[in-house]
Amino acid sequence: MIQSVQYSMTLLRDEAAHLVQRGIVSRNQPIYVLCQHIPAREWAGVECVLEDHEFLLRDRIGDLLGREDWDND
Repeated sequence: MIQSVQYSMTLLRDEAAHLVQRGIVSRNQPIYVLCQHIPAREWAGVECVLEDHEFLLRDRIGDLLGREDWDND
């Protein structure tokens, strides 16, 4: 049986932050590039979560992540 992931805003932010950290996506790219890294069967749920939190697919990943604090600054 295929397990479906229930996406939340926290999970989306964590996933996006992980992809940015690894250099797979950049903070300046639109949110819709995340669809390349989330299973297609999950994307409709992801879009609903984004919409509920007033994000558009054309918004930047950096907007989704918000401000980041750096320990070494």
